Amino acid sequence: MDSEQNNQNQEADHRMMRKLLRKRAQIDKADREKAEAEKRISQIKSSNTWKSSRPLRKLIRKSADSESHHNREIESLRESLRETQKELHETTEALHIAALDDRAMNSIKIQNLLRTQMSNAALIGYIEKAVKQKQQHDENYNQALAYAGRLFMNEDTASRQAIYDELLKALKIEDIPEYMIREGLTEDPLPLDTAASFRGSLNMRMRQKQLSETLPEWLLDEKQAAFDFADQLNIKRPWTSAKPYKISELPKVESVVIKPADGAGSRGVYIVYDLNDIIDVKRSRKLTSWEALIQSMKEDLSSGRVNDDRWNIEELIMEDRHNKIPATDIKFYSFYGKVGLVLEIIRYPELKYCWWTPEGQRVHTGKYEAEPFKGKGVTPQEVDLASGISAQIPAPFIRVDFLRSENSLVFGEFTPKPGNYDGFDTRTDRWMGDCFLKAQGRLEQDLLNHKAFTAFMELKNRYHR
Repeated sequence: MDSEQNNQNQEADHRMMRKLLRKRAQIDKADREKAEAEKRISQIKSSNTWKSSRPLRKLIRKSADSESHHNREIESLRESLRETQKELHETTEALHIAALDDRAMNSIKIQNLLRTQMSNAALIGYIEKAVKQKQQHDENYNQALAYAGRLFMNEDTASRQAIYDELLKALKIEDIPEYMIREGLTEDPLPLDTAASFRGSLNMRMRQKQLSETLPEWLLDEKQAAFDFADQLNIKRPWTSAKPYKISELPKVESVVIKPADGAGSRGVYIVYDLNDIIDVKRSRKLTSWEALIQSMKEDLSSGRVNDDRWNIEELIMEDRHNKIPATDIKFYSFYGKVGLVLEIIRYPELKYCWWTPEGQRVHTGKYEAEPFKGKGVTPQEVDLASGISAQIPAPFIRVDFLRSENSLVFGEFTPKPGNYDGFDTRTDRWMGDCFLKAQGRLEQDLLNHKAFTAFMELKNRYHR
């Protein structure tokens, strides 16, 4: 009951927020129109035409009384015009909503449509209508496809499964009717591969985190806990400062990386080769003094790129120290004891990405397709290292991130929720969804067999989680 009441309160808050956003958008639009009108009025009043028309305007005011009998007729015409404009507006709104079903639409056209709605203070209403239409649209399609499948339930197995296999292409996991799932549990099962989704699995994992407050892998999202865990497993890692610093407290040090204490990605990350040779990683630019670094960090805070004035200092790991080549990022998408995908990233002088299978084959995933490069890949021993680490963590998925030094991989961090994990193409998303489900199965089996997870439990007890 408490959960239901909380959901009702949250929905009421959301309704109020949508009203507020709609009013704010309308006010912004009115302000823009008022500013334009005032600008235009000012231009008209300063014109020679306006000045020379002064006698005529006096004459018009004197004759105004004689034209009062036209007012009712004019007002009637205005009312008719308002009704026509209202109908036109409603028709235009309906066309905008219907445009999403137009096969000729693409992402650019949709973005342009939404920007137009935003500038016209109509986006909140558009969102509400689009949500209702999509819900009805999906319901209609799901009912039609589910019933179409039922019409083949009495056909022979081959014919029935051929139809079901086609229908599954259009159905999300929660939309698949039970009779199709049942077909996947027979002696000659229907493949349910389209039901798996990495995106869906992580989305559900995040919902699970909301309901249970924490999950095992999220303990390792804390940098110090991650380093303590790496130390327990005897994994090489960089040295780090004992505490975060404010900008005003930052010591002048060389051969280090300065990064936000609660940051993600490359925002606010600086490579300090020496005090006159500093790289702003996010903006791929060189800073030539410590003062320029301090100013850039302050800009990170004022712009919102970095939230808190708390900065860590880490040992600078180099792939080629003589030529000042920063370490390559090697990120292992790990599924409880098995690596599913490897991402290799160079960040300077250009940001580029390369995807690998654990077997060493380059692959396309739908992510970062605009900045590919042919990287060096990883060795089987490095894959085994990441796999072994993930097998010590009682979670179906975690990304294990390393830096490539001159001699070996150096542990960087754990990432329980990679950014933009919804960006994989359908083929990759389904394949990694299977990886997630298989990992869940292996983990459940190990838990049933009383696997101890000794290192992780020691860490958990240390942090009282």
